[in-house]
Amino acid sequence: MNIFAAILFLIIVYSLGSALYYMFKDKGNSTRMVKSLSIRVGLSLFLFIVMMIAARLDMLSSPEFTY
Repeated sequence: MNIFAAILFLIIVYSLGSALYYMFKDKGNSTRMVKSLSIRVGLSLFLFIVMMIAARLDMLSSPEFTY
């Protein structure tokens, strides 16, 4: 589950970076930036929902600290 979340997070960051690139390259003449940001928002919501479900089903593990 942690690897899935990390990979999805990297895809979200990539989408954000591509939106920044399209913003500078297209100078407002294209909708590629809006599409990229829409994908980022959708992936972020998907990750949030998956993490909430995983937390509810106790699928997330935290390291146990022993002293």
